[in-house]
Amino acid sequence: MYEIDKSQFGRFVAELRREKNYTQKQLAQLLNISDKAVSKWERGLSLPDVGMLLPLADVLDVSVTELLESRRMDTAASPDMEQVEEIVKKAISFSGEKVTERGRASRQMKLAFIVSSCLSLAITAYLLLTGGVGNLLPGGMTIVFLSIFFGIYFCFFVKDRLPDYYDENCISAYSDGIFRLNLVGVRFNNRNWPHILKAVRFWCCWAQIALTVLMLIIRTWFPDLNISPYLPVILSVFVLGLFVQVYITAKKNQ
Repeated sequence: MYEIDKSQFGRFVAELRREKNYTQKQLAQLLNISDKAVSKWERGLSLPDVGMLLPLADVLDVSVTELLESRRMDTAASPDMEQVEEIVKKAISFSGEKVTERGRASRQMKLAFIVSSCLSLAITAYLLLTGGVGNLLPGGMTIVFLSIFFGIYFCFFVKDRLPDYYDENCISAYSDGIFRLNLVGVRFNNRNWPHILKAVRFWCCWAQIALTVLMLIIRTWFPDLNISPYLPVILSVFVLGLFVQVYITAKKNQ
């Protein structure tokens, strides 16, 4: 089995970084990781996650094959070098896709989310057609649509596993496209990530149902109730419920 010499790899990365006149922090910023991860690579304490090899080679202006071999290679003396490079890239890309496979929520969770979304949308449509519940309806609709938006992402598109460098470093931020999650004091890793996903998926289901049912109850049994003084509290409970649930779950399992 082929194994990369961590020390040799670290020395090679450090050499390439200095050639580019990058500090460890600058290289880390280009790769969107912590400078501690770069430091560990260069000291031979760890290796990059497989999904990091392609961007690292690109930033350091070397081929992936050279990066894996931890040395410069004469492409002119090896006419098949380009073909080898393409094979290596495809293998790395395939491995990266397996590690970051998306949308692996259970069928039960996906079904629960779909059912709760359809039910909450049906209740919201009924409230709109029958006059709603005053000031609560616009804010309530916002929470409902946000829970549906987050539910679609977390049930069908979120990465079910974080890159390995999350396990090696203290990282409190996660980003994927337009989605951002930053919790100060929380360390995201592959021990607590599955629990975080489960907590968010659960919130996306119960929040929209609970809020639409609450609006329906007010509309049916308390039509004359002035909810304006309670509106900020009601909406805050639903919004903070997500962050508190995620924070507690992350801290408990990190």
